[in-house]
Amino acid sequence: MNSTNWESPVKQKLRAGQPVLAATIVSNNVEAAAQLAEAGFDFLWIEMEHSPVTLESLRHMVLATRGLPTLPFARVPVNELWMAKRVLDAGVSGVIFPFTSTPELAAQAAAACRYPPRGRRGSGAGLARVCWPDRDRYYDSADENVTTIIIIEEARAVDRVEEIAATPGIDAMFIGTSDLSFSLGLRGDQNHPKLQEAIARVVAAGQKNGKALGRPAMDPGKIEEFMRQGFRLFQAPTDIGFMTAGARKYLEPLAKAAEAPKTRMLY
Repeated sequence: MNSTNWESPVKQKLRAGQPVLAATIVSNNVEAAAQLAEAGFDFLWIEMEHSPVTLESLRHMVLATRGLPTLPFARVPVNELWMAKRVLDAGVSGVIFPFTSTPELAAQAAAACRYPPRGRRGSGAGLARVCWPDRDRYYDSADENVTTIIIIEEARAVDRVEEIAATPGIDAMFIGTSDLSFSLGLRGDQNHPKLQEAIARVVAAGQKNGKALGRPAMDPGKIEEFMRQGFRLFQAPTDIGFMTAGARKYLEPLAKAAEAPKTRMLY
């Protein structure tokens, strides 16, 4: 699996302005992660903020997807150096930092994903090197290829979005549209003009500073519209969501057949 001068295909696509799709993992199920890593997504959004996924499960998912085209990323529960260190040392190729609402937190996220002198990551990467494509030059390769994504999901982040977007070392700014709606007092309303105005401000700041922009895309039919708005990174539904949708699709014709009126035969 050692490949000299490996480049993250996710970062390559983002630099080229191409769309990047992430399947979300919320179950402590290595098999689900491995199956979705073969399905055609660009990376796995392994959810550690809003799910019971543990660090041990994350490590198993990293090992189970080693060598597959879909890269494992982790959304950590909090923007902290030690939290990012633990998932990076488990071997993830990207870190997603929630509630990055100040330029100081954005700078902390960037520093957490790089070794000194560029950042503040600790050097104990023995486990990460085992499953990294360019293991012989892991430290330099990780500095170049770990994808750093911050989430804008509070009104106070929008107020300082120009400063946040100007932070070096951030690859993408992801808008948590639901939490941002709640922060704006809209109780999750995704269509309110106030939310759309906030989204437009984040998009403008990201584009001005050369940052890729992301958002949830639970409905694939909306991705083309989102791309016209400037978005390139999309969070797809969860493993549980895909399973449930598949089950409903299977059961739907059976339910219709059961409800259909019976025709009485006349002799």
